Amino acid sequence: MNEFVLALGWFGLFAPVALGAIGSSIGCAIGGSAAIGAMIDTESGHGRNIGVSLMPSSQVIYGIVIMFSLQRDPMTAAAAAAIFGIGLMSGLALVFAGIRQGEAVAAAINASKAKPEIFGISLTPAAVLEGFSVFALVFALVLSGTIPA
Repeated sequence: MNEFVLALGWFGLFAPVALGAIGSSIGCAIGGSAAIGAMIDTESGHGRNIGVSLMPSSQVIYGIVIMFSLQRDPMTAAAAAAIFGIGLMSGLALVFAGIRQGEAVAAAINASKAKPEIFGISLTPAAVLEGFSVFALVFALVLSGTIPA
């Protein structure tokens, strides 16, 4: 039983990175596809579209920070359960935020093709989703401080 709890702890330790990378990959692919599509329909603004399509990449960075905050040496059964819970839940928040942020970025890029003047304001939903990821990061950092050494 103790080995299973330790395995869950190691799973939870890597979950924010793995799930953050999945969310970032899918989100950047969605946003990047819209940016590439916009190149066909527009004469300018390609750089800003490509740049903004990378917004979801922050999810994996947050996952890396969470992983480092959850590390315990040595991994104990008492810490493993907490690491599993915090890592898995923060990772799920990051994967969903990354995917949905990619969709929001794609919508902003597509809308700005017809009305370039709304580009900045159309990124508001993507920025809100970034805030949700930051909330997951901050609360994971706060909770990681309560895990026994």
